[in-house]
Amino acid sequence: MNLIKYGHACVRLEADDRVLVIDPGTFSEAEALDGVDEVLVTHEHPDHLDIAKLVAAGQRNSAFRVYLPSAAIESAPELGGTAVAVEAGQRFTAAGFAVDVVGGAHAEIYDGLPGCANVGFVVDGTVYHPGDSLFVPPSPVETLLVPAAAPWLKLAEALDFVQAVRPKRAFPIHDATLNELGQEYFDGWLDLKGGTEYARIPVGESVAIR
Repeated sequence: MNLIKYGHACVRLEADDRVLVIDPGTFSEAEALDGVDEVLVTHEHPDHLDIAKLVAAGQRNSAFRVYLPSAAIESAPELGGTAVAVEAGQRFTAAGFAVDVVGGAHAEIYDGLPGCANVGFVVDGTVYHPGDSLFVPPSPVETLLVPAAAPWLKLAEALDFVQAVRPKRAFPIHDATLNELGQEYFDGWLDLKGGTEYARIPVGESVAIR
């Protein structure tokens, strides 16, 4: 499997002729959706769910489908018949990949807000995208996509999350708000205290996961 990093929280997974994209938001590049039939979206916030990009993809491709929480579907009626509701505890197949849905709630920023649904996706039992949460999945995963910067996150929590999940490797996501110095700061701490193989994937580049 190849994992390609796009802007912010968006990644693209490719294996043989299978292609799956997770969280194409307003901070990610439109080309992430090139040739894609099925997409996973963790929650309704625009940095994870770019409605315009997804509507355009659906207009180009009648087979196009977006899997996301029902609350996110309610916030994006423009998706129409391309939207498919998913919830924590569910398992389904998307683009030939096995997908387990975990979590359920967005991490709190302040005073109970934002209080919206958020699901994480474990793909083929090995790659975990948590969206905007630090939910630890019930089964081990080899590859963790770890959020690096958010209003709901501090560095110590990101480190605790990686140590709790105990993946074989971790790559940062959710990092559009970090400049180069911020990225270096986060990366240095993950190298020092993450307890796993850690590397940053430049936007548009890929890594092979075996």
